[in-house]
Amino acid sequence: MADSRDEALALAETAIALLRDAGASDADATVTIADKFACEARDDEITKLERSRGRTLYVRAFRGKRRATLSTTDLSREGVAALARRAVAAAEYVGEDPHAGLPEPVESDGVCDHDLFTVAPEVAERADEAKLEEALAMERAVRAADERIVNSDGARVRDSVVSSALANTRGFRGVTQGSQVSRAAAPVVRDGDDKRIGHYGTAARGWATAESAQAVALHAVHRALAQIGARKPATMRVPVIFERDVAASVLGDLFSALSAANVALGNSWLADRVGARIGNERVTLVDDGRLRGGLGSSPFDGEGSPTRETVAVEGGVLRTFLSDVYWGRRLGIDSTGNAGHGTVEETNFYLVPGTGTLDDLVASTERGILVLDTIGFATEYASGTYSRGARGIYIENGAPQYAVDEFTIASSFGAMLEGIDGIAGDLRFDGTVVAPSFRVAEMTVSGS
Repeated sequence: MADSRDEALALAETAIALLRDAGASDADATVTIADKFACEARDDEITKLERSRGRTLYVRAFRGKRRATLSTTDLSREGVAALARRAVAAAEYVGEDPHAGLPEPVESDGVCDHDLFTVAPEVAERADEAKLEEALAMERAVRAADERIVNSDGARVRDSVVSSALANTRGFRGVTQGSQVSRAAAPVVRDGDDKRIGHYGTAARGWATAESAQAVALHAVHRALAQIGARKPATMRVPVIFERDVAASVLGDLFSALSAANVALGNSWLADRVGARIGNERVTLVDDGRLRGGLGSSPFDGEGSPTRETVAVEGGVLRTFLSDVYWGRRLGIDSTGNAGHGTVEETNFYLVPGTGTLDDLVASTERGILVLDTIGFATEYASGTYSRGARGIYIENGAPQYAVDEFTIASSFGAMLEGIDGIAGDLRFDGTVVAPSFRVAEMTVSGS
C-alpha cells in the first residue's frame, strides 16, 4: 500500500474516533489526497505550470436519524476535532429523517484497485520535463497542421494520482488509489473574415492508453476547420447524428433521469416506468463500477457499498434506477453502488456500442445533420423534453455538404430513444459518462 493511502486511512480513522468523542451515534469519514500536475503551452512557450498536493476531509455525523455533512482542508488533529464538534452540533439542528443512516455492514468481495487497473505506474514515474516537452510538441503540431491556423488557446497536459480512504463507525475500512492523465488542444483558424476555434481532449488512467498528443492535435484542428463557412440551416425534421462526445452529453442527461434522487423528488420523466419500454431494442444503458481501467471504477462507492455492473436499460426496457443507500431507501430499492458525496453519481455510464463508424452513419443518411457541439441547457428531466443549441455539418446524399450553426435541435427523450436507428462502434472510455456516435431517425431542427 502506498504511503499516501496509509496516510489517508490513518486520518480517516482519527476523524471517526473524534466524531465518536464529540457525540456522534454514527459517522463516516472520507479523506482524499490528490497529487496533481498541469501545464499549458502556447506558441513555443510554457504559459502555465502547476504542481499541487491537496488533502480534504469529508464527514457525515449522525445523531440518531439526524444528519449533518461538513468538509475541511485543515487536517491537523485540532482542525479535525473542531470539524467533528461542528458536525455533531449541526446535526442537532436538522430534522429527523427516517431514511438517514449508514449502509448496513457487508462483507468485502475482495476486489481491489489492482484488479480494476485504476493505477498506471508510469504516471507517477514520468518526469515533469517530458510532460512540458509534450505540451510544446502538441502545440507545434497544431500550428503546423494547416496554414489557416492563426492562433491557439493552448495545448494542455495534466495528470494526477488520487488516494482515498473511507472509514465508518460500523467497522468499514477501505482505501483506493487512481491515476488519470489528459491531453487537450484548442486551435484557432481563420479563413478570410471567418474565425473559429476547435476543442478536443482525451483522458485515460495512464499515458499508454490515452490518445497520442499528435492524434489530439490533429483532431482539434479538424474540429476547427470543420466550422469554416458555417451557415444557419433551414428549419426541418430530419435525422440527427450525435458525434460521440456530444452523444456523451445526451447520456449525462439520461443519467440524471435515471438517478433515484431525481425520481424520488419527482424530477424525472422515468418515475413509475420500471419494467416499461422507454426505447427501442438497440438501446442498452450500463453503469459499471467494476470496469477494468475505467475512470470511475472503484471497489466501493462514496459510502462503502460495493460497486457493481448495473444494466439500467436493457434492449429498450427500463430495469432499474441508479442509487445510493439513502435514495434507495426512499424508493424501496437496493443501492447500486452509486453514492458520491451527498448525491447519486455515475461510475462508468455508457451506451452499449453497435458496429461500424461515424462515417458509416453519415453515408447512410440521405439528408440530415451531424451534431459536433451543443450549447445551452434547455433540457427538462421531469417532462423529458430535450432542446439544445447546436453546431455541426449538413448532410445530403450520404455526404457532408457544409458547416451549420445557430440552430437548435429538439425532441423528447422518449422519442429519441425510440428513434435511435444506428449506433456506431466508436465508444472510448475517456470519461465517466461516454457513448458511441448514434443517429436519431427524426428530430426538429430549428434554423432560418
